Amino acid sequence: MALLTCHMYSHALFTNISFNLCLPTPGSGDKVDYAALKRDYGYQDGLPVAILLHGMYGDADSWIRYSNIDRYAQDRRIAAVTCSAGNSFYQDMPGGLSWETFFTKELPAYLRALFPISPRREDTFIGGFSMGGYGAWHLGLAAPEVFSKAASMSGALDIVNLYAEQKNIPSPSPFNWKAMFGDPDALEGSGSDLFAQYRRCAEAGCVPALYQACGTEDFLYKMNQNVRERMLAMGCSLTYHEGPGAHDWTFWDREIGNMLDWFLKDRKKAGGSVIMG
Repeated sequence: MALLTCHMYSHALFTNISFNLCLPTPGSGDKVDYAALKRDYGYQDGLPVAILLHGMYGDADSWIRYSNIDRYAQDRRIAAVTCSAGNSFYQDMPGGLSWETFFTKELPAYLRALFPISPRREDTFIGGFSMGGYGAWHLGLAAPEVFSKAASMSGALDIVNLYAEQKNIPSPSPFNWKAMFGDPDALEGSGSDLFAQYRRCAEAGCVPALYQACGTEDFLYKMNQNVRERMLAMGCSLTYHEGPGAHDWTFWDREIGNMLDWFLKDRKKAGGSVIMG
């Protein structure tokens, strides 16, 4: 596994930014010759890629420090990318930076230009936990032509109710709701409301497959149950998983393998054949 920290200038963010890339490479158990390298690692056709989003207070290194993402990605021959986005909820912020544009347009194009990453929608996935779980669905539904699958672990998925619960709390908040969303009282039905986003994608006939996981002891468990019921009522084809666990890396690290396997399940090769997950 090659673990690279890369630096780039972002036109969307008007600043330099860094990201981590876990790139599968031959290990000690592999037969190392050039023919096997191309065949087994898929560099010639391009590797599938998962862009992975962090939660509140996190950054690009959260996945690297607290999970075994590098080993999981190596075992599955999938590239994994992590990038810092602050407490932005992955929005094009009226009072800040254009994170949605960066993650849906600029970062995928940059990865495909510089690394052996597949350009195909069928090979491009996005996932995250907590705030990043919301971000994964939001970005996947904002750019369904880019991402074929979007996965949330312990996601803060109901942004409308989350804001309603927090807007009158007097203590300092890690989120600047007005900077992120402009008028947070108008979130319902907006381009940041996942239910409205899903409805628009369904009407347009282009929807990423969605995955949802949450621990039964998670403080967001009830929200995730409610979101699941609403999405199913809308006709969403949703893969759902729950199990013992709280809002922590013990649950997320255990769930990452399931998420990556779901990303890769029934993925079509460039030539048309199907790789079973």
